[in-house]
Amino acid sequence: MKFGPVPLAEAEGAILAHSEQVATGRLRKGAVLDAGEIAALEQAGYDSVTVARLEAGDLHEDAAAETLARALHDRAADIARGQPFTGRVNLTAKAPGVVCLDVGAIHAANAVHPMVTLATVPDHHQIHAGGMIATVKIIAYGVPGAALAAAAEAARGAVRLATARYGTVSLIVTDVPGGPGIKGVDSIEARVAGLGMEMAETVTRPHDEDELAQAIRAAKGEIVLILTASATSDPHDTAPQALRLAGGRVERFGMPVDPGNLLFLGALGDKPVIGLPGSARSPVLHGADWVLARVACGLPCGAAEIAAMGVGGLLKEIPTRPQPRRGPRG
Repeated sequence: MKFGPVPLAEAEGAILAHSEQVATGRLRKGAVLDAGEIAALEQAGYDSVTVARLEAGDLHEDAAAETLARALHDRAADIARGQPFTGRVNLTAKAPGVVCLDVGAIHAANAVHPMVTLATVPDHHQIHAGGMIATVKIIAYGVPGAALAAAAEAARGAVRLATARYGTVSLIVTDVPGGPGIKGVDSIEARVAGLGMEMAETVTRPHDEDELAQAIRAAKGEIVLILTASATSDPHDTAPQALRLAGGRVERFGMPVDPGNLLFLGALGDKPVIGLPGSARSPVLHGADWVLARVACGLPCGAAEIAAMGVGGLLKEIPTRPQPRRGPRG
């Protein structure tokens, strides 16, 4: 691509590099100058303008952005591709879910040519319907077609959206005298709805292994969530033991995410069971969001995956938590 100032008489058919004011208004940068616009510039007193001209083998910014965006999601049914504008194309989610990225492929595409860029949300980011997943931006008015082709090939299929594989959730809340009761249940229900699932039931049971085990076995939902009145502070505490008593298994107790340390994950047969810490009563981002989203969308989420959540796992402080991270001396 050629870029720079040219005499006005030579500017027709070129791309205007900077917006310019004329009698009829403002000529926007990126416009392909025609005879009428050249005349308007001349009447406004211009004798030269800064333009860009595509050379043989170059692609216009909009065509380049659309080509790269198309390759990036590679016809994924749950991802929408916007119309190109000023060298940009956005990819958005058609449904709630979890964004899954081939991070290495995206790095490779961004390394091909500095004018060819794509930015995404983090890997395994939970997203709502309509949320932006990625944006492709061609920085210059045109780029070499060979470079764009190489970037598109590197990025092909690097973005996908995992959506909920389960439809219903049971929430079991345990109760103790003077405990929190159903406080915060609305936050749990909002998390479920945010993934496109429905609450099959919300039941309250005494904080007792036998009572809780019966409730786990009787749960109607395809996923079981347990919100305990008293913190689960050991792998053999009431809620994990109740799951074992029900005939289930505990796969992981504890996670390197704060808030969320005291979460546990298990299953009753093929039915996932997630034990929620009391801090999940708050609507702020929580380790439970990460686990529930992956489980709901059928993504791998076992002991190894939870252990790998520590980097980035220091989440926003909850103002109401009873023991803030910082002690009295900071």
